[in-house]
Amino acid sequence: MDKHINVPLSEADARSLKAGDYVYLTGTIYTARDAAHKRMYEALADGKPLPMDMKDNVIYYMGPSPAREGRPIGSAGPTTASRMDKYAPSLLDLGLKGMIGKGKRSQEVKDAIVRNGAVYFAAVGGAGALLSRSITASEVIAYDDLGTEAIRKLTVSEFPVIVVIDSEGNNLYETAIAAYHKE
Repeated sequence: MDKHINVPLSEADARSLKAGDYVYLTGTIYTARDAAHKRMYEALADGKPLPMDMKDNVIYYMGPSPAREGRPIGSAGPTTASRMDKYAPSLLDLGLKGMIGKGKRSQEVKDAIVRNGAVYFAAVGGAGALLSRSITASEVIAYDDLGTEAIRKLTVSEFPVIVVIDSEGNNLYETAIAAYHKE
C-alpha cells in the first residue's frame, strides 16, 4: 500500500505503517553514519547533549557524494544499517521514530523498534542518484570534520522508502522469504 507521510514522524503515523508498505516521506530527516553514531553514543555516555533532538525524528544512514552544480546534494544512497545496530536502541529509547538504510537489523534493534513504536525503512541500494532527486535541501548541522559522515539536516519531498520492520515487529525480510519458500 502506498502512503504519503510527513516527517518528523508522529507516533500515530509510525504505528499505522505495516511491513511492505511503500512510503513517500516529505519534510525533515537527518543523516548519520558510523562515525556520527559513535560520537553521539559517546556524548550520551558522557552526559552531553546530542546535536539534534531524537524525538519523532528519522535518521537516514547515508553519506552523500559531492553535490553537482545547482543541486543541494550528490548521490544519496543508503548504507548498510547493521553497522549502526550497536547505537540504534539507545537512540530509539530517546524517541527516534524511524531509520532508513538497507539490510537486516539485529534482534536488539527489532526489540527497540517494538518497545518504542518506531519503524525501519529500506531505501533502494544502488539508486542514490535517483534518491537525491527527492532531496530539496541539505545542511551540515554537526561533526563537520567527518566530511561525508557529518550529520546533515535534509529537506525531502516524496522520498521513496519501504517499511521493512514495523512497530509491531513484522519484518518484511522474513515474511517475504517465507512467502516464496518451497518445502
